[in-house]
Amino acid sequence: MYSLGIDTSCYTTSVALVKDRDQLELDLRCLLQVQIGKRGLRQSDALFMHLQNLPLLLAQVFDYGYPIGSVAVTDRPRSLQDSYLPVFVAGRTVAHCISASLGVPLFTCSHQANHLMAGRWSAQGPMDNQFLALHLSGGTTDLLFVQKADEGLFEIISLGGGADLHVGQFVDRVGVAMGLPFPAGNRLEKLAASGDADGLVLPVSVKDLAVSFSGPEAAAMRYLEQGVVSRADLALAVQKCIAQTLQRLLRNAAKHQYPKRVLFVGGVSANQYIRNWLSEHLTDWDLYFADPKYSTDNAVGTALWGLRG
Repeated sequence: MYSLGIDTSCYTTSVALVKDRDQLELDLRCLLQVQIGKRGLRQSDALFMHLQNLPLLLAQVFDYGYPIGSVAVTDRPRSLQDSYLPVFVAGRTVAHCISASLGVPLFTCSHQANHLMAGRWSAQGPMDNQFLALHLSGGTTDLLFVQKADEGLFEIISLGGGADLHVGQFVDRVGVAMGLPFPAGNRLEKLAASGDADGLVLPVSVKDLAVSFSGPEAAAMRYLEQGVVSRADLALAVQKCIAQTLQRLLRNAAKHQYPKRVLFVGGVSANQYIRNWLSEHLTDWDLYFADPKYSTDNAVGTALWGLRG
């Protein structure tokens, strides 16, 4: 029997099928379209797009005739009681209908838990009872303490992270200001490849377990307004600023006696420069990076949650 996972995040409609022993059968995704020059979508527009995309993706699932034994869906951003975004209503409503029509169990998890499940599955660890995780995306800069729970699941405790601007927002705001399409992460990384490593420097702001990217963003925008900096140099400076910020944050976490094992998930963690920097500067840590394909939004982790639920 298969577990069907559904995730309707802010910018991707995702459906996945997994079976016994965590075998991935289908991973279907549809990116929501954002107009050039814009830095995102209104929730109402994103919700409408999800409702258009879900029937198209699910038709592919049911055309194959897989025997579905459970349905799982992300119904909130984080594993907190008051966590809510309208976009998740689309997936939740459709998942309830499928569960009721097939007469199979329905399981729910947070979008964050989905990322952690997919990340740990693709990185093949950490499998310890306790570890740290960094969820790095346009909506999160979260330092998490993860503890093992029953049935291969886990509990998530927030320790700190972003105090203002999220790390993905930092990337996207600077990227869009440089003329890159939203989301800007992939193109900013390609642009940074030709940047001068000894060139531009952006400030780093870390206080204990809290980080700030509003100051670095303001500094980057000033450089752009002055019109005397290379776009490649600025893109590289953004990446280096993020890497140094994360390095200091994790060093501070170690001072609080948290384990020096960390799983990186979320779209920003797919950046190869940031991965290499952290690997080179945190050699006394056990670092686990989700496969880039499963760092970005997907429903694989949700389907895995349903398999174990």
